[in-house]
Amino acid sequence: MNVLNTLFEAHFRSPVKRVQPLQGELGGSGRKIIRLSNERASAIGILYGVREENCAFLEFSRHFRKHGLPVPEIYGEDLEQGAYLEEDLGDTTLFQFLSKNRTADQIAAPVAEAYRKVVAVLPRFQVEAGRDLDYSVCYPIGAFDRQSVAWDLNYFKYYFLRLAGIPFNEQALENDFSRLTDFLMSADREYFMYRDFQSRNIMLRDGQPFFVDYQGGRKGALQYDIASLLFDAKADLPPELRQDLLNHYLSALQRHVKIEREAFMRHYYAYVYVRILQALGAYGFRGFYERKTHFLQSVPYAMKNLRWLLHHVELPIALPTLMDAFQSMLASEKLLGLANEAENLVVRIFSFSFHRGLPKDETGHGGGFVFDGRSLPNPGREERFKPLTGKDAPVIDYLNQQESVHQFLASVMSLVDASVSSYRQRGFKNLMVSFGCTGGQHRSVYLAEQLAKHFRATNGVEVAVRHIELEKMGK
Repeated sequence: MNVLNTLFEAHFRSPVKRVQPLQGELGGSGRKIIRLSNERASAIGILYGVREENCAFLEFSRHFRKHGLPVPEIYGEDLEQGAYLEEDLGDTTLFQFLSKNRTADQIAAPVAEAYRKVVAVLPRFQVEAGRDLDYSVCYPIGAFDRQSVAWDLNYFKYYFLRLAGIPFNEQALENDFSRLTDFLMSADREYFMYRDFQSRNIMLRDGQPFFVDYQGGRKGALQYDIASLLFDAKADLPPELRQDLLNHYLSALQRHVKIEREAFMRHYYAYVYVRILQALGAYGFRGFYERKTHFLQSVPYAMKNLRWLLHHVELPIALPTLMDAFQSMLASEKLLGLANEAENLVVRIFSFSFHRGLPKDETGHGGGFVFDGRSLPNPGREERFKPLTGKDAPVIDYLNQQESVHQFLASVMSLVDASVSSYRQRGFKNLMVSFGCTGGQHRSVYLAEQLAKHFRATNGVEVAVRHIELEKMGK
């Protein structure tokens, strides 16, 4: 943190007063993302140990700003310590804006308009800024070539198909992969490919889109990025809106380069497929392999996209073994079980220390209940309880004997029960409940565990518990 404080003070000529981590275990990136601020200024600090990736982001950011594209300004950097400081674009991602302004497949008009603004800017990255970009700084590779495709397809094969227990003939699948790769490589690939152009990497500030997380960009085909956005799994865009946005994108693209619609569409859905396979590989790696099960919540949405493709799209090439694997996925009891889980309301319960800031809501729904347990008797003041936590029997017994604790929990459960009932009736999928205390070790942990116990027996409710301070303590 010292290096970020130094960068902040050097740029703003004033010291940091507040530090707020913005990305925890729920994120898929290894980067530490931190908001630093004082009374006059705010900035985002990044700590990440991969120098080449940091260099790519910094070089791309400066290049895109030179072209007038809406990306964060870089305030300072220290590549030796894997740190840089950038403009704070706020807290609202396109995904969050979408999530807050939809009811099932009914998406509010301002969301559709925000998406239209986004797809209208995309060709400026791909064509205008892509013309004179220094592709030598790309990491890990300079172009979306055969090797890139092989990485993505093998990621899907080994971390999704195998770990999900989907049977396949390896040689026949490799033959399909080879045909698919040949077809993908036959598209025009002389443009900048953002690589991860999806709703969580687009910020909205004053109604205008700003773009982040393009450090994996490289030279590639136009089709890949628009496919990434429109078939972004958890965004779950309705087919009619996807088509409208694709048309809007193609109209914007024509202002930068002459592309025949028929030629573009010939390769488009092959890129949709390969993007979905890359995403499924990532979900499988994080979810099945690393046991970060919240990543598996996206699988049913990706499968919904596959089901739509199988019913509405015929590729110009035959991929029989891959298509059979898709059908097996759609019939898999294991994967159908994930779909059923996705229909549940997920109640995510956190304990935390008020000294270190509130837990970050990674689902895009803006948080939820935050209860302050500091008014309750504090076991941490007694020597015998100091090495223990709110999960240990002596602390539990102590708090169970306090009438004020029972009154507090009764009020909490009454409020949260009402929200759970309403959320389930309205088809909402996430509710966040956080308990804070002074150190995040005793009272907040106890309260979180009691609420979790209360809901674990409730049908249609999935409970996930995280104790932020205990994780930091290795407990």
